Amino acid sequence: MKHKILVTGASGAFGSLACIQLAENGHQVVGTMRSLHGKNEATANELKSKGVALVEMDVTNEDSVNSGVRSAIEVMDGLDTVFNNAGIGANGILECFTADDIQRMFDVNVFGVQRLMRAVLPHLRQRGNGTIIHTSSCIGRVTTPFLASYSASKYALESLAEGYRAELSGYGIESCIVEPGGFPTGFMGGMITPSDTERMKQYGEMANLPETSLNGYVAYVESIRQQRPERVAEAVLDLVNTPFGQKPFRTVVDFSGLKEGIENYNKVLNETTKAIYTANGVESLLTLNKD
Repeated sequence: MKHKILVTGASGAFGSLACIQLAENGHQVVGTMRSLHGKNEATANELKSKGVALVEMDVTNEDSVNSGVRSAIEVMDGLDTVFNNAGIGANGILECFTADDIQRMFDVNVFGVQRLMRAVLPHLRQRGNGTIIHTSSCIGRVTTPFLASYSASKYALESLAEGYRAELSGYGIESCIVEPGGFPTGFMGGMITPSDTERMKQYGEMANLPETSLNGYVAYVESIRQQRPERVAEAVLDLVNTPFGQKPFRTVVDFSGLKEGIENYNKVLNETTKAIYTANGVESLLTLNKD
């Protein structure tokens, strides 16, 4: 079955590669990015050459999201699948981030998700069928030093996805989460850093550790042949092509040593979730995923 798919964050590695792989496999795809010009122009032109339609969308702006969704539905004459992928990272000592710094990231990773969901769900509920795929992270399951603020946004996304999974099941809308490990992409170099540089000085030599740690991690994942963003795009394609109702709720994509531990964690959480839902008489809300 061929799908009509909206992909946010199409200017990034995961989003652009997913758009290309989905289009090459016969799906109709609209990708979104804040601007089709400037630094995004080369990526936009490549996507267009692969048959991907593009619309401008800023997930931090409600009017832009609503307009972009309307345009996507018009271009494809419908919509049945959403890859909720737009995101931004942050790296630094937690105390040195101002509330505005962290709010900037949450505005994309959390509130941006909510804006998009509110824009697409009336259409999907009306058609009585659909698929939502969210990009989370392995560190949306476990917190590491200097990346805690980013982890917090992905923990929040995971919670939203769990809520939507249950609340949308009666409308035939299935939900999935993709949890990538760290991959060598431009995402790593575009992270927000703390703006309170005066506070940072109080940490002395430790203030240099976030950058040193990130650079070391990037070098590590670059050394792993399989740890490439194409694997995430392949996982998204596999989910889209998996028959309705047979998709796992969470899919871990990692070759750096995190996969087994995160999957074990997810398995325990899944069993706990089922037990809680069963105790409350709402276990039927979990039936749209194979697990």
